[in-house]
Amino acid sequence: MSHSLLWSLVLAIHIAGMTLWVGGAAYAVLVLRPSLGLLDTTQRSSVHLQTLNRFFRIVWHVMPMVLASGWAMVLHEGGFANTPWPVNLMQLLGLVMAGLFASAFFGPYRKARRALRPQPALFDAVRTRVGLVAVLGMVTILSASLNHGF
Repeated sequence: MSHSLLWSLVLAIHIAGMTLWVGGAAYAVLVLRPSLGLLDTTQRSSVHLQTLNRFFRIVWHVMPMVLASGWAMVLHEGGFANTPWPVNLMQLLGLVMAGLFASAFFGPYRKARRALRPQPALFDAVRTRVGLVAVLGMVTILSASLNHGF
């Protein structure tokens, strides 16, 4: 495998992972949550928990791949000392997104999963964090396009 093909694959893994992570967050906030209002409370909680379970399982696999592939590309391009500011912004936002994800997973999502009858406030807290991930993900994508000129 040629050297440039390898790094093209690393970039493809990075972009595909970000697509799943940010796209899944946007879907959860913009499509899933409003649609759940059509269900009664018990069904809403069940569908919401099942959907969040799948989303969080995907992100637990994708998030480390995105962070690792990003750092691998930084090292390949000369290391952290030679990194342009849009890449540093991407790193910062990626770490904040990871923190928000962990906060949602270990906080309100875990409480909702353990509750016999999860309260809507728990789902709202998850939605707020996931919504922030979606917004920060879009800013990260913008930062990636700003890096194109460097």
